[in-house]
Amino acid sequence: MTTDRLRFVLFLNGLFILALAVAMLVPAIVDFAADDGKDAIIFVSSAAAIGALGSMFIAAFKQDQIDLTDRRTGLLITVSAWLSVSIVGAVPLYNSGLGLSWTDAVFETASALTTTGSTILVGLDDMPPGLLIWRSLLQWLGGIGIIVMALSVFPALRVGGMQLFRSESSDISEKPFPKVHQIARNILIVYVSLTLACAVSLDIAGMSTFDAVNHAMTTIATGGHSTRDASIGFYNSLAIEIVTIVFMISGALPLAFYAVFLLNRGKRSAIEGQIIPFLSVLAAAILACTAWNISQGMSPPVALRLSAFNVTSIMTDTGFATADFSTWGSFAVGLFFMLYLVGGCAGSTAGAIKIFRWQILFEGTGRALRIMLYPQAVVPVRFQGKSVDDVAISNVRNFFFLYIMTLLFMSLLVMATGLDFLSSISSVAQAMANAGPGLGPVVGPATNFAAIPDTAKWLIAFAMVIGRLELVTFLAVLQPWFWRR
Repeated sequence: MTTDRLRFVLFLNGLFILALAVAMLVPAIVDFAADDGKDAIIFVSSAAAIGALGSMFIAAFKQDQIDLTDRRTGLLITVSAWLSVSIVGAVPLYNSGLGLSWTDAVFETASALTTTGSTILVGLDDMPPGLLIWRSLLQWLGGIGIIVMALSVFPALRVGGMQLFRSESSDISEKPFPKVHQIARNILIVYVSLTLACAVSLDIAGMSTFDAVNHAMTTIATGGHSTRDASIGFYNSLAIEIVTIVFMISGALPLAFYAVFLLNRGKRSAIEGQIIPFLSVLAAAILACTAWNISQGMSPPVALRLSAFNVTSIMTDTGFATADFSTWGSFAVGLFFMLYLVGGCAGSTAGAIKIFRWQILFEGTGRALRIMLYPQAVVPVRFQGKSVDDVAISNVRNFFFLYIMTLLFMSLLVMATGLDFLSSISSVAQAMANAGPGLGPVVGPATNFAAIPDTAKWLIAFAMVIGRLELVTFLAVLQPWFWRR
């Protein structure tokens, strides 16, 4: 890694930090409008300090031109940007009147930016509006991906960009648009349009306008932060739950699918290859959970309503809740833990392993079993209408191995802080999947992460970032060979 490339990485980090400082003016304006000058000043002062830091990076490391010919610089930009904004974004929370420690402030910010939705905050119902909108805005920015948003300006900086987009999304599908800035522009248009549609729908369904805007941002981002301690369960509204389910699913589908569908005037696209399997698994999980809850004494309508919302929330890695599903019995707990690992479609705002990897894994395993019986048979593995080569299949298997080993290793470290087995492994699983609530009485849907040790909070926050970067991106940067010239 040359000095010029490291300077360029720091220069771009300065741009991201400066952009985050500008975003802090939004909650400042909200607080001023609510006659809360004290909290508004906190955001303004934080924006000034962070903006100055970002400007210093830009001025000190500005590059007239840089030619990116390998993936290392793109990977380092991706990793460093998520780490830097997770740290500087914690400044307003730390300086607020909530009395948060630096650990809690970073945990909350990392949870928001990675669209995880885990929280250490209580008393959300009475919290200043600026802080609530800041948490939601962080999740909204994290959902689209700060780096993906910046792709639209990369051509002016003489950056290739597509390589970075692939490291960010880990999408193996075909390139839907010919140029990077077209990808960024169309995805951003879709993202904003879905957010507006969700906000209007929630407002019509009965939420206040302020709550509707907040929940729209966190729903489309599949983030799960709420303005209420009881999450969506606070409203006890079937209409709100149905709207939220629809838009949680919308956020878990490939964002490029909407743009391709509209631009091609409804013609089918290869991007659709993940959608039907995703919806099929989701429907099967809802039916299984409903049947289990009925067998445990719930009435069928209540069982279907609770199962549909909470299963959708966990499988899309959103993290909203309308009930404490960790008390539904061992089958339900096991089902929800498995759903942590499934996730949404590649190219969506959802996290976890992603449905396309499961598709390739099952297809590849099926071929391996068949070849055991018929060694001379030619059994192709196909995905989205195209043949998948052995290298791609091997990469998916390697990803599964790394994911499970990282999950077990991080869980063991969290157990060493004193947490019980279920709390530890579910905390890490939801963090890596960017899902939100854990399982059990300590970190379950009815509680939060405030009571766990600080060391565990840092480990779980670290797992959130690893999960958001889809593991391999982060692990590659840690290798010694990555830094060699």
